[in-house]
Amino acid sequence: MSKSLKKQLTRFLTDTILKNKYIPHSPARNIKQVEFLSSLELELLYGGAAGGGKTEALLMSALQFVKVPKYHALLLRRTYSELQLEDSLMNRAEKWLSKTDAVWKGKEYTWHFSSGATLTFGYLDNEKDKYRYQSSSFQFIGFDELTEFTESQYKFLFSRLRRLKDSGVPLRMRAASNPGGIGHQWVKKRFIETGHFIPATLEDNPYIDRESYEESLNKLDYITRRQLRYGDWDIDIKGALFKRSWFEVVGDVPHDLKKVRYWDLAATKKEESDWTAGALLGEKDGIYYLLDMKHIKGTPLEVERLIRQTAVLDGMDVPIYIEQEPGSSGVNLIDHYQREVLKGFDFRPDKKSSSKELRARPVSAAAEAGNIKLLKGSWIEDFLDEVVVFPKGEHDDQVDALSGAFAKINELGVVGFLA
Repeated sequence: MSKSLKKQLTRFLTDTILKNKYIPHSPARNIKQVEFLSSLELELLYGGAAGGGKTEALLMSALQFVKVPKYHALLLRRTYSELQLEDSLMNRAEKWLSKTDAVWKGKEYTWHFSSGATLTFGYLDNEKDKYRYQSSSFQFIGFDELTEFTESQYKFLFSRLRRLKDSGVPLRMRAASNPGGIGHQWVKKRFIETGHFIPATLEDNPYIDRESYEESLNKLDYITRRQLRYGDWDIDIKGALFKRSWFEVVGDVPHDLKKVRYWDLAATKKEESDWTAGALLGEKDGIYYLLDMKHIKGTPLEVERLIRQTAVLDGMDVPIYIEQEPGSSGVNLIDHYQREVLKGFDFRPDKKSSSKELRARPVSAAAEAGNIKLLKGSWIEDFLDEVVVFPKGEHDDQVDALSGAFAKINELGVVGFLA
């Protein structure tokens, strides 16, 4: 960098950041933040890894030109509840601005500055929410956790990025994000592969307690940890959630285990049925034992008979869960099992609200830590063959049954059940 360019950059950051009374923090010790804040590129993504100072960089960037009359900035999260989280953009802005002359107008979700500039917070919970801004104009639009947004939402907001003819304020579309999420692929293609990206990791942020944060990240599953700790955009999910070597096979288990049986029922089709799987999981002192896995491809009657027989063999004191499908058909099936198949047993339906992959991630973390053991049995090879290719394998019912059992055995309602 030439001396003249370095001098211009220093003056620019001094005028817009260091002398900006609305920005109490300095990016001087975070070189990646300096690079992000000094760029005049139209589009730029910051971050990748967790702990790199993404939220702070995005807020500082939005506040850079609030001294300029008629400057308007918009900061977005995907949902309103995310806007309100502790240490989120809106929460941090309140800490920064509440003791200044900036005025908060809650009904507008907007800070008003003495210059006439504004900083507005918004959300795009669903696809139609983007039209809420169709009559507005901004010189800065920032997306926090961009991979949680759709590409169409991002592109539409470009139409709101404009300025008056004689304005000297640069137009900027800025974003911060980790890998993963529904928008992972389009964000990677638009920013990572084109170079419109400033990577930042835990090591770039001198203000964070690195040791404790890294300890927290180490408790995550393998994929999420690679994404958040190292900002890995290329990790292939196939075969990465589980590895065969993570599951130790044991010949016996403690006698006083807490247990649950969880069934993932087949999705019956017109011509043939899918597989049904039932996991029997035990736990003691934070160690989980997969004691048995039933796996059948049969008629509804054959499945009912297996579930009933298994309940008798497990014993009356083992709670039984069955995943309830949405809609009236799911309600009717659960009612049938309660009144006919499992009458007299401790049977409970389980309504699922997240994807199979998300439900499997806590199980993945426990398995990698060596905390899930397999009790020796003929079912193990079939289970391992499925789990190592999840979620891109042909079947996922055994993994889903284990995920369900793992979740239920960790709920408070399970504590106290005896083996």
